Amino acid sequence: MKILGIDPGYERLGVAVIEKPIQGKEVVLFSDCIRTSSKSKMADRLFEIGQALSLVIKKHKPDAVAIEELYFAKNTRTAMTVAEARGVIQYICKEQGLEVFEYHPNTIKIAITGYGGAKKEDIAFMIPKLVVYDGSKKLDDELDAIAIAITHLSTYRPTIE
Repeated sequence: MKILGIDPGYERLGVAVIEKPIQGKEVVLFSDCIRTSSKSKMADRLFEIGQALSLVIKKHKPDAVAIEELYFAKNTRTAMTVAEARGVIQYICKEQGLEVFEYHPNTIKIAITGYGGAKKEDIAFMIPKLVVYDGSKKLDDELDAIAIAITHLSTYRPTIE
């Protein structure tokens, strides 16, 4: 099973494709940040995100998508633009025929560290212990995307009909 994990954003959008083998640890097949320029208009940035995400999906052919739920912090303006990016992300995923699963930040922290109040450093510390990857330096957004995909693989139980 391959999962595309997405840490939504509009300046940097973390993406990671994780595969769960029959035995052993999950493997990070791909991770990156889709970046847009702050000098571009928002519509252009959203279009760039959609195009780049479509390419990732077509290249890696995930079975499903896991995305972090939006939660309102202090900056409402930022939350609104992230919500717009999430809309594009969900549209592209559904257009490609993928089911989208959403996880609250605390659920992700608990799945990765066992503690809902974990910090970014705690997540970064745990990722190499939970998955196999090339060991290269990852941006926070990539690590978050990996964590989101791991959360899905560790918590999702398909219904059998």
